[in-house]
Amino acid sequence: MIKKKPFIALLASSALLLGACGNDSTSESDSGTSGEKKVLEMATSAEFAPFESRNPEGDIVGFDIDLANHIADELGYELEITDMKFDGLIGALQNDRVDMVIAGMSATESRKENVDFSTEYNHSGEMFVTVKDSELTSLESLEGKSVGVQLGTIQEEGAKSIIADEGINFELKALDDSGALIQEILSGRIDAAYMDKQVALGYIEAQDLGAFDDPTTASPGMAVAFPKGSELVEEVNGILAEMEESGELDKLKEQWLTEEE
Repeated sequence: MIKKKPFIALLASSALLLGACGNDSTSESDSGTSGEKKVLEMATSAEFAPFESRNPEGDIVGFDIDLANHIADELGYELEITDMKFDGLIGALQNDRVDMVIAGMSATESRKENVDFSTEYNHSGEMFVTVKDSELTSLESLEGKSVGVQLGTIQEEGAKSIIADEGINFELKALDDSGALIQEILSGRIDAAYMDKQVALGYIEAQDLGAFDDPTTASPGMAVAFPKGSELVEEVNGILAEMEESGELDKLKEQWLTEEE
């Protein structure tokens, strides 16, 4: 669903420059339509620092956002980002409302039934976040406790698997966003929150919380999601491979993730 977006020159002097370079009706767009620019529409859920969140100015920033901008630049598109609830991202792809999703989304088998994924670009693992100095330090200690997860995430699926496969009987509470989970911990309404490790580490440092690692089988890594049959999958896989080979992907991880580890 890549669109063409009108491009309007803001400075009258630019017209003189364009005139000196010749007719611009074929240079702006491969389609031959004058004054149009390709737009790559992406959805995210800006509640997963350091992957995507809003800075004090209200701009969406983070590892995934820098990755998305690099991909758009390499493809020659202008990037447009839509912020929405995490549990609505798959539906946005299925309804062709956006071209791709980059939102710290794990490429699970169940999601692969509904969308296509790129190769994985990062893997974090999971943690259980608690108040500082909590007696909750293992899966067994969660027996009979209340554990929060973000609705529609792999952590919601993982927590259900822990209950079923590990036999740990805790109450599961699903909320709309990760920030709400932290508030529930601080207010004592839940005993722990099951979260992506990188996201959890940011909250632990900011709120002086406690935590312990999930010792169960590692979850799938994060990948870019696309509508089924999207031609962008192969192109983005090529860009990710180039970023891996050149060290560009490691640079982004050093910038956004290393300090959180």
